[in-house]
Amino acid sequence: MSYKLDASIQAADGTLRAMSFETTRMYNLGSATRDPNVAVAHQQEVAKSGIHIAFDVPAPRIYPIALHALTTDEELFVQTSRTSGEVEIVLHMADQLYVGVGSDHTDRAMETVSIPGSKQACGNHVAPVFWAYDEIRETWDDCVMRSWVDGRLYQDVRVDAFIAPEDIIAIVRERVNNVPKRDFTVFCGTIVSVDKMLGYGAHWKYEIEAPRMGLKIGSEYQVVDILDEVKPDFRVPFFNPQKENVA
Repeated sequence: MSYKLDASIQAADGTLRAMSFETTRMYNLGSATRDPNVAVAHQQEVAKSGIHIAFDVPAPRIYPIALHALTTDEELFVQTSRTSGEVEIVLHMADQLYVGVGSDHTDRAMETVSIPGSKQACGNHVAPVFWAYDEIRETWDDCVMRSWVDGRLYQDVRVDAFIAPEDIIAIVRERVNNVPKRDFTVFCGTIVSVDKMLGYGAHWKYEIEAPRMGLKIGSEYQVVDILDEVKPDFRVPFFNPQKENVA
């Protein structure tokens, strides 16, 4: 099974060329920061919502993701109001390493029960424009990622907070069985929002900027809570209510 992504490659001079990516495996990383202490603020941020990181597993933690979660669609379907995006570096290994940006949209209600499960519950949105890493490697650490929710700035972070792309690929190959030689995608984790609180909303926008090269790529999407389509009296609870013990 594979997912075909019709994308464009933006060159250093800003010109675009069409390229079709094929993804046969996808991985999502957590706590993938160069300095482990940088990830603490995000860990504290999600803990306020009852989400607890598996600290006994070495960072960065790796979550294999089903391919159906990868999307560039304008709408992203969810089943609870407690979901939020996370702007992330996106790597794609093909004939060479490409870098882009995406949003790991996450179900925060489910995340209180299962972090791996929450990663499968929502789409992993990706901007359909990438850069060849070799062309931007020298200025990579100056790149900045940002995201907005309903027009409000939500995240603003330099990429030098995260493990370098080539090192991410090496870590995935070391820790995951049967990683293909090419045609796989990696979302590289996130860190704290600007106000250190999880944000919720309907419209999400994100970007990565390479200021020294005058380049910028990004995308946006609208969240649709499909459970709202069912009349209130007929909605199945998101979590099954606890059954009372009968003597």
